[in-house]
Amino acid sequence: MFGIFASQEKKMRENAGNWLELADKVYHYRRDVLPEPQVAELQGLTAELKALLKEKAGAEKLKLGIERLEDVLRRTGGAIYPKTALIENVEFFLVAALVILGIRTYFVQPFKIPTNSMWPTYSGMTPEVWKSEAETPGLLMRGARFVMFGAQHKELIAPASGTVTVPVTRGSGRLQFQLVSARSWLVFPSVNREYTFHVDGRPVKIQVPEDFDFDWAFEDATGLKYEDRIRLAEQAAARSPLFGSVDIALPKRAEKGKPVISFDIVTGDQLFVDRMSYHFVAPKVGQGFVFRTDNIRSEYMRGRNGEPLEQYYIKRLVGGPGDTLEIREPVLYRNGAPITGSEAFTSNAKRSDRYRGYFNIPLKYLKEPGDVQKIPEGQFFAMGDNSGNSQDSRYWGFVPGKDVVGKPLFVYYPFTKHWGPAR
Repeated sequence: MFGIFASQEKKMRENAGNWLELADKVYHYRRDVLPEPQVAELQGLTAELKALLKEKAGAEKLKLGIERLEDVLRRTGGAIYPKTALIENVEFFLVAALVILGIRTYFVQPFKIPTNSMWPTYSGMTPEVWKSEAETPGLLMRGARFVMFGAQHKELIAPASGTVTVPVTRGSGRLQFQLVSARSWLVFPSVNREYTFHVDGRPVKIQVPEDFDFDWAFEDATGLKYEDRIRLAEQAAARSPLFGSVDIALPKRAEKGKPVISFDIVTGDQLFVDRMSYHFVAPKVGQGFVFRTDNIRSEYMRGRNGEPLEQYYIKRLVGGPGDTLEIREPVLYRNGAPITGSEAFTSNAKRSDRYRGYFNIPLKYLKEPGDVQKIPEGQFFAMGDNSGNSQDSRYWGFVPGKDVVGKPLFVYYPFTKHWGPAR
């Protein structure tokens, strides 16, 4: 029983201390705008409660002292006391926002991977194709997949039965598209790619995000690889020569009201980036690393209007100041020996585990076997693990050391096999 009373008295003493802090705040912030009698009353009741604490008065006396002080605080506190629920909520969210902003700026930053330049280590937006109505998820399953994987369902329904054709670029087999204005989450301005199919001569359109690799979804759905499309395009051009692009026919006819192509777009990996470590230790070859693109001067780092891109990229660090690099497909060489420091290097060299190896790009950097590139002081060389589909330092050159942001820590979404510590 004695313990219960002791506990109540302790809580009341702590409560009294909190009220005294509030009274002190009101006095210092508002004494110059309060009438002299109210200032004297506030000081007197504050002194009275302090005296009760000093003489270790019981809980009942402390409670009466707190109530008297609270009464004068209600009359003198202004915006400090009493606070409305709205003011308290606004203060809470402002403080929370400042804390989050501080953490994001100096410690950990969230980052979303838009493209598949680092595939299969990390995924950008990837397709999951449904080849029959039986395996296509229903509404409930689509909702669950949206929550778990950020998956958005896309399909192109045939308006009639008949042959399906689609325009492709001669020489590359890539599907033709046009860029159109769109809205992300129905609010934020964005850009989509719009592809036009013809079903029995009727145009049918489908839109996907600009960074999504629709050619990948198309290949999985139709079985037509790039080389197949190139061959079909040349055959069509021989019958009716056209410049630039030609229409090729899909191997399967469409049925009215049925999907020509049906797939989900699974969102790109979203991860936390460590912004602290590189302030104390230099980036290591083999690490994934995030950097800004502001100071990379290249036509490949320009937007559609020619303005410099101000984005964050994630690639793998393959060379630092003083290193020499060379690609002898499929192996990347650093300082005259096969590069080490990451499982991705080994897998690419062996072309195992879905890694495809490293490739020369006939542009400016590492354009052919025997082309050895030395990295200048204060610069880094970045490459994607998906070398055949990565616009990286082979295109636009070196990453300034001052623009390196940090290294990946943890993939927190979506809940795929990539979820967990970053590789």
